[in-house]
Amino acid sequence: MHEPNVVGDWQEYDEHAGLRVRVHGVETAEPPRGRDDAAEGLTYFRCRVTVENRAGEHFGIHLEDGQIDIRIGADGESAFLDWRNSQFIEGYDVYPLRRATAVLYAAGPDASLPRVDIQVQLKVDEEWTDRYLWAGGIDLSEGLVDAETRAGLGGDSLACQVSNFLRKEAGS
Repeated sequence: MHEPNVVGDWQEYDEHAGLRVRVHGVETAEPPRGRDDAAEGLTYFRCRVTVENRAGEHFGIHLEDGQIDIRIGADGESAFLDWRNSQFIEGYDVYPLRRATAVLYAAGPDASLPRVDIQVQLKVDEEWTDRYLWAGGIDLSEGLVDAETRAGLGGDSLACQVSNFLRKEAGS
């Protein structure tokens, strides 16, 4: 893994031609079954991991909490992954021209959410694939993230570049 994908980008698997994955839809959202007590004082966010099959054969895929790592903030601290509210992909056959999506709910401190890194390692037909990383962030309102936190990210940081890209894409 030489450089991360930007949230929303597709990543093709070399070892499984026609299979690709992406992380997208990173946004604040409350979990459907209620908040976990361990996430008290944290802001919940949701992301989606979609696997698409563009090959002529089907692939058996598996994606659960141990295969996804979500890191937040400048120091890359682990986000709280709410496995009770998340919907994983467990032993599912993705046929040609079909998709399967996992919906993950996680939580972290407001100040850390402008920088979110999500690493995914898919299991395909009982074989582990390479790990890939997506970088992005959640742009909270000005009242939630103070100016010092934003200034600390720096204009040249990867998180700042990704956030600027996502803002431009959302505007177009």
